Amino acid sequence: MAADEVSLPLTVRNMTYNSRKATELGKWAEAQGKGEAFHDALFRAYFADALNIADISVLKQICAKLGLDPLEAETVIAKRIYKNAVDEDWAYALKVGIRAVPTFLINGRMVEGAQSYDILKRLVNRQLL
Repeated sequence: MAADEVSLPLTVRNMTYNSRKATELGKWAEAQGKGEAFHDALFRAYFADALNIADISVLKQICAKLGLDPLEAETVIAKRIYKNAVDEDWAYALKVGIRAVPTFLINGRMVEGAQSYDILKRLVNRQLL
């Protein structure tokens, strides 16, 4: 498995959870300068630990581990503070034809799904020429 080659822990998940709240909270984490750490922790929670990322208590725990205020996170979710920002991101994705995660888009060229390093390198190199 490709994940094993890069020591990426993955587990078998029996459920798929709605990621909307997590996505909105991710925008907030980005604004706090902790976006990358939040997204990494969220990935691990979902794909390695099989946690329910739609559960606010799970999201608050992730925030607390990263030094983000869990009570503020709860307010961000409850008040939907980043709803419009996420709506705009999703509208843009649909506009340019993104229908899957992950999708890599560079100068109008798109590659969908998990790809090998060589394929991604070719995509980047073609756009640099």
